[in-house]
Amino acid sequence: MQTGDKVAFGEYEWRVIDVQNNAALIISEEIIEQRAYHDSYVDITWADCELRKYLNGEFYDTFTETDKSKIIPVVNKNLNNQWFGTNGGAETRDSIFLLSVEEVVCRYFGDSSAKLQNRGKNQNYWFQRKDENNSKRSAVFKGGRWWWWLRSPGRVGVKAVYIHGDGNIGIQGNNILKCNVGGPFHHLGDNKGGVRPALWLSIL
Repeated sequence: MQTGDKVAFGEYEWRVIDVQNNAALIISEEIIEQRAYHDSYVDITWADCELRKYLNGEFYDTFTETDKSKIIPVVNKNLNNQWFGTNGGAETRDSIFLLSVEEVVCRYFGDSSAKLQNRGKNQNYWFQRKDENNSKRSAVFKGGRWWWWLRSPGRVGVKAVYIHGDGNIGIQGNNILKCNVGGPFHHLGDNKGGVRPALWLSIL
């Protein structure tokens, strides 16, 4: 199994985005569903949000016991928002999770770390509109481009960072409960964010 491979696991198709030792990090090839980040309009972090509870509970339980035995729980660091200093919350132990800003910028969809470390003075809402790796982050839901959640906090505690339909990163974040992103990529009646779960899979 190599980075870039597509694999079938459970009910979905996944993309391999990292391989370490005897494990592969995989993310769903497409957005699998739409869900709010949290179920109420309050300051929240990944550690306590409803989307994390869902992924590690109801969604995790859709896998067979054999498949569950191949999923490797990991400890995720949840850094503060690099632009606004918003609290990222406690470290979490996750079987299923969302990627962070650092992971999508620096590691798994090309390396744009120089732009993160040397942020432009006009970066108030978007990461980099002309970043060469934007297209690698773009994802599809029901045949059209749609936006999807990251686990990182937005500008304030009631927002979470997301990937726009064109692959750019919304660094201020979107409303965790009632989302307002539509625009040219809006082809659905529901504006909630897309979910692209990720997990570490044993390949022994």
